[in-house]
This record gives sequence, C-alpha cells and structure tokens, in this order.
Amino acid sequence: MPDDTSDQDLASSETSQAVKAGYEVLARKYRPTDFSSLIGQDVMVRTLTNAFDSGRLAHAFVLTGVRGVGKTTTARIIAKALNCVGPGGDGGATIEPCGQCEFCTSIAADRLVDVLEMDAASRTGVDDVRELIEGVRYKPVSARYKVYIIDEVHMLSRNAFNALLKTLEEPPAHVKFIFATTEIRKVPVTVLSRCQRFDLRRVEVATLSAHFTMIADKEGAKLTSEAIALIARAADGSVRDGQSLLDQTIATGAGAELNDADVREILGLADRERSFDLLELTMQGDAAGALAMMGEDYANGADPIIVLRDLLDVVHWLTRVKVTPAVADDVTNPESDRVRGANLAGQLPMASLSRAWQMLLKGLQEAQMAPSPIQAAEMILVRLAYLSDLPSPADAVKSLQTGGAGSVPSGGPASAPNTGGRPTVKAVAAVGGVPQHAPQTGAETALQKQVAQPELRNFEQVIALLDQKNERILRTGLVNNVHLVNFQPGKIELRLVTGAASDIPQRLYKFLNEHTDTRWSVALAKEGGDQTLAQQEGARKEALHAKVVAHPLMQSVMETFPDAEIETIRVLNDDGPTAETLDAFPDADTEENT
Repeated sequence: MPDDTSDQDLASSETSQAVKAGYEVLARKYRPTDFSSLIGQDVMVRTLTNAFDSGRLAHAFVLTGVRGVGKTTTARIIAKALNCVGPGGDGGATIEPCGQCEFCTSIAADRLVDVLEMDAASRTGVDDVRELIEGVRYKPVSARYKVYIIDEVHMLSRNAFNALLKTLEEPPAHVKFIFATTEIRKVPVTVLSRCQRFDLRRVEVATLSAHFTMIADKEGAKLTSEAIALIARAADGSVRDGQSLLDQTIATGAGAELNDADVREILGLADRERSFDLLELTMQGDAAGALAMMGEDYANGADPIIVLRDLLDVVHWLTRVKVTPAVADDVTNPESDRVRGANLAGQLPMASLSRAWQMLLKGLQEAQMAPSPIQAAEMILVRLAYLSDLPSPADAVKSLQTGGAGSVPSGGPASAPNTGGRPTVKAVAAVGGVPQHAPQTGAETALQKQVAQPELRNFEQVIALLDQKNERILRTGLVNNVHLVNFQPGKIELRLVTGAASDIPQRLYKFLNEHTDTRWSVALAKEGGDQTLAQQEGARKEALHAKVVAHPLMQSVMETFPDAEIETIRVLNDDGPTAETLDAFPDADTEENT
C-alpha cells in the first residue's frame, strides 16, 4: 500500500511539472474554434452563413484586416466548415462544424494532409507557388475539399502571383483557396477580382472588454472593470494583442486584485489623468509647471514619445467631445475621461484644440528624429504654453485692422517665439490699382468681361470676341504665342513665338472675316512686337503682389507671422470682394476703392 501511495505522489508531481512546462498562452488557449466563438465579425459570419445555407460557396476567399482580428483563425474555421462530416460521419458542409469528427479534430491539430497552410512571408517565390499548383491537380486524400490557406499573401512576388492567376481563375471543383493579408493594397487587382473579399473589422472596446472579462473569470484572475477596459483600449481593436496584454497582467498580479493603476504600471502605459493635467497646464500657459511634470514622468521611466502620443489622444478626445457632446455620456468610456473631457472641452475653443493638434503632430515627428527626445518634448510643451497667449491669424488681422497699421496683437509681442505652424493669409485686400505698364494692357479675366463691339478697335476686343464665340484653341494660341506688332481696324500685324502653330494667322483671318462686317488682313512679321498677353499678365501679377507686400498692413501681418505666405489676393470694390483672385485686373473705376 505505501508503494501505491508513493507511485501516486510521483505521478502527481510529474503531471504538475508537465502542466507547468506545457503552459498555453491565452491567445492560443482561447482561440475560436467555430464561428459562434469568433467575436466582432458579425457581417462576415452572416454572409458566410447565407453562402453555406444556399450552397453558393466561392472557390477563393481573401481575408484582410489588422493584426490579431482573426484572419488565420477564420481561414481554419472555414476549412473545418467545408470538410465537416458531423459526429455520425454522414453530414455535409455546414457553417457550424461539429468539432468532433475526424476532419474537425485533424484540422484543429494541424495534421490533415488535405488542408495545406503556407506562410507567404517565408515562401515568396514562383517555385513555391508552382509546387502548390502541382498539388492542385490531385483530389483530396480523405476530405471533401483540398483547402490551401496562404497567410500574408501580399508577400508573394509578382511572378508568383502571375503563376497563380490561371489556377485561381478556374480551379478544380475539389479545391478552395483562402488568402489572409494585412496589406490588401499590395495584392494585385487581378487576384482580388477572382476572390470573395472579407474585411475583418477592429473589435470594439466594449466587445473586447466583455471577452476579456470572460477569460479573466475562467482563469480565476481578479481585475476591476476599469483595468479590463484599459487593456481593451490598449489592444487597439486586436483580440490577440489584448489577450497577450491580459496574459502579462495576470502573470504579474499573481492572484491579487488589480485595478487600472496597476495595469498602467505593469504595461508601461501613461497615466491618463496626468495626460489631462499636462495638457491643461500647457493650455493655461504654465510652461514651468508643464516642464516640471514632464521631468517627473521622465524620471519615473516615461517615454517622451509616448507622452506626446497620449497628449495627441487627449486632444482628439476633447475635440470629439466638443463636436459631439453625446460621446461624453457613453458609459463604455472611463468615468475620468468623460468628466475631465467634458470640463476641459468646455474651456478650450475649437481653434485652440485644432492648433494644439497640429503642433503636437508636427512635434511628434520632430521628437522621433531628434537626438534627445526629452529635449524635443520639452520644447514642444513650451510652444504649446506660448500658444495659449497667441491670437489666431484671423484675430491678429482683425486686431491690426482696428488698431492701425503696425499695431501689436494683445495676445503677445510680435517677437514671440514661432509656434511651429505656418499660418497662411487666405485673402488680403489689394490697396490701389496696378498701372498699365505694358503696351497691350488687360488680363484674361478682364478680357472675358469685355463685350464684343460691332467694330473691333483693339486686340483685346478680338480676344473677347473669340471668347464669345467659344473659339478656345485659337484664343489660347493668340494669348500665349503671338507678339502683336501693329493693330489697326481691318489690319493686324503679328509675330509668332518659336514653336507656335504656323496656321494661327490664317485661322485668325478666317475668323475675323466670318464674324465681323469689316474686311480684315493679317500679316506676319519677322521681328518686333509687344510681349505676349500671357507675359503681360505675369508681369501684372508680380506688380500686384509687390504692391500688396509693400502695404503697411501686410508688413504688420508678416512681422506678426514671419512664416506666413500670401496665398490669394482679391480685388475689392464698393460691393466687397469680387470673384477675381490674383489673376484679376483692377478696372479703372474700382482702382481707388481697392
């Protein structure tokens, strides 16, 4: 009897050691085995269910989505569904594989010879695909279908894709292809057009939280709902990533109850409350306080890049609350986010949030390239702090207009540090007209306004008549390729630029004599002539731009925003801005009112 007890103790010890040595991670232990346990992909499951019920099964499927949403798992479940024969061995293809028949168990154990799984990341060449195609000709050994699962199919070479096309278009009836990829754009369109495509969605935070809660309960782990929600958000829609984070958290907790603060410390996540505090300090203009908080976080091991990303996330959350206040009432979001988000979003204008987003986004790129990320992050916080004292470009222009040329905005001195943005002056009123320096005056937009007279008295009226008659090709040739040498009613002398169409004079002669009552002659000169109308227009634009830049109001704006650029100039008249932009030519009657 003692010998039996000793043997039992020895067997128990060996079993315990085997269990410890063979620990299975949560991502594999709770991997879905059928569509009922696949979470977050209801649309795909519904489509496949209808396809199985109606017998309309495609010969090729392509599954795409971010990492960890179940692409390869879905491919294996489809392989089971295609080959399942039921517990009695007489069933057909079904959306609900039994999991008990020889084919279901063999596929789950990855030992069914008729289901071949190929990793395209390591077998990318055309020879690998040719080997696969050779096996397509042969019928399954024992299963109903021979299923080829190609993971990361976008990694195949171009020649490999080409070798696969013919077989993929007309495969034997006993063959099914299932492709999985995270980079659907890299898969040739010729391949996609031969497959039924399913886009696997990122799993929502609420769905992940419920799933992780179920796993934690089964594992006997004690985590608060806030801790579970934090893991679900950190998973970023990926079930596998979330399960790995949950596995790490459970292993670290060692049976103790864990809250969200513990999870942040275990996973190295930033404290959300401190992110709110840091943003609030910077938006209040407290640069010293912001730098002190950043220094504390850095001393405690925080990554400056992660801190900036968290600030971007907070700004995005505040913007969402600002635009759609209902999200602050969504119970799936943490209570601290909802309360702090609603309060802070009510204090900050949309313009400040938008500028903060732009500066943080640009600053994040700078910090990633900087030799010292912490120094770059501190400089970004200083910029944000100064941002709270600076007016928006629109407010600065209004202040300059009301305070007179050269006045300084109330938000800060003109010499305040550049915040890193590049505000663009969208519209500036031109002061004064631009005199007509060129012999042949008038721009294309002004010519379009002129009305053709019964008698054409200048070259501009000829261009206007071409516009009126919709002779676009001839008009373009005259504007860009003709130097006017002499113009008299009934007689035109011109010189063509090098490379211009030689039939322009003949076409102009024919047009004028068909559409006017005057007998016209068009002569071709070899030298002389004014600038082309296009050249005159370019000179006019430069003169108008120089006049605007020299204006005192514009100089004040440029001093306030050194990196600003003039994008558009609109000419004003008594009725306000006209439709003309930089191409506009001020008429004589509006020149004094511009």
